[in-house]
Amino acid sequence: MFADRAKIYVKSGKGGDGHVSFRREKYVPNGGPDGGDGGNGGSVIFEVDEGLNTLTDFRHIRKYCAENGAEGGKKNCKGKSGADIVIRVPHGTVIKEAESGKVIADMSGDNRRMVLLKGGRGGNGNQHYATSTMQAPKYAQPGQDAKELDLLLELKVIADVGLVGFPNVGKSTFLARVTNARPKIANYHFTTLNPNLGVVDLEDAKGFVIADIPGLIEGASEGIGLGYEFLRHIERTKVIIHIVDAASTEGRDPVEDIYAIHKELEAYNPEIAARPQVIAANKIDMFAGTEEESGTVRRIREEFEPRGIRVFPISAVSGQGVRELLYAVNNLLAEMDDKPVVFEQEYFPEWKERAGEPFTVTYDEKADEYVVEGPRVEKMLGYTNLESEKGFIFFQNFLKENGILEELEKLGIGEGDTVRMYGLSFDYYK
Repeated sequence: MFADRAKIYVKSGKGGDGHVSFRREKYVPNGGPDGGDGGNGGSVIFEVDEGLNTLTDFRHIRKYCAENGAEGGKKNCKGKSGADIVIRVPHGTVIKEAESGKVIADMSGDNRRMVLLKGGRGGNGNQHYATSTMQAPKYAQPGQDAKELDLLLELKVIADVGLVGFPNVGKSTFLARVTNARPKIANYHFTTLNPNLGVVDLEDAKGFVIADIPGLIEGASEGIGLGYEFLRHIERTKVIIHIVDAASTEGRDPVEDIYAIHKELEAYNPEIAARPQVIAANKIDMFAGTEEESGTVRRIREEFEPRGIRVFPISAVSGQGVRELLYAVNNLLAEMDDKPVVFEQEYFPEWKERAGEPFTVTYDEKADEYVVEGPRVEKMLGYTNLESEKGFIFFQNFLKENGILEELEKLGIGEGDTVRMYGLSFDYYK
């Protein structure tokens, strides 16, 4: 079965300890310290591999550890650094912290390689601690500890357009007609198991990538059937094509089907349900030009076109109406930002290791401002995109969770007062 989700454990290498030793040479009776430094631990690195398209490998190997750094040696010999571990994933893999579900990295777009956990730094040998008053230090610095994380990997396909609809409405047939994809096509009464992708090439137009999103049935957003497992694949799509069986070959009502699918999208993620949509009323070849066809299509149009959703009668088998649908979708995409949908970072592993670092909250009477400082605060500002709504909310939660807002309130901060953090100023509102 197609594997698009995996849970793994990763650990960087521990830094090697510094060494304690002294020169012991003939004719050098009082040799000084010559303990070498420990080697750095290996890092955990994620890389995109275009040759992969599932997360199957992670079902067999779940533990990934980088190599520890070696201890320093005599005669100022530095310990060997530990080897990095490089974990290769398919394009479109989202890496999350397992417990919170927050995004650490999205391996798509320009992000092809990321150092997720840095190896521990090697400790200094005793040679670094010699002073005029302490010429024979018997102390060396231990190497930094390894860092570890439980991760959740999710593969979200990279496609501009997503096909949604109940099983057996003709999504696979449509995909095979309009792209170079070759999905298995048959009169299945169960859903396709794999997300199928294909490229639509259009004359005098840019074209786009389209994906058949399998598994959507009523209750999918609640985990019924395979739907929940595959709903994540629609998260990157910019336009949604609802395919319905306009001929009702299995007794289904196409209007009710559209509402049912929309309800599942809304329950899973309201943002997705709000994206531009079109409706493909499929299987019109089965009407043979009768009044029944115009009546069914008219009913779908009267229901959804007043809501701004265009309806296209098509036959995925004969190709009738397909060209008009594809150009309409292409025009929708042309009106949108062509940036890929990339998930913003929400969890920063380095914050975990710096959790104990202090911060200060003071009041600057001269400037009439409250000043917040500290290495963790500074790093947070460097990593967070405060221009985005999600980034600013994350920034506010950071201040709350770390007790910074509480400290500001203890100093008597009021509505509209200014808070300064490393050159940035903010107005305080509860």
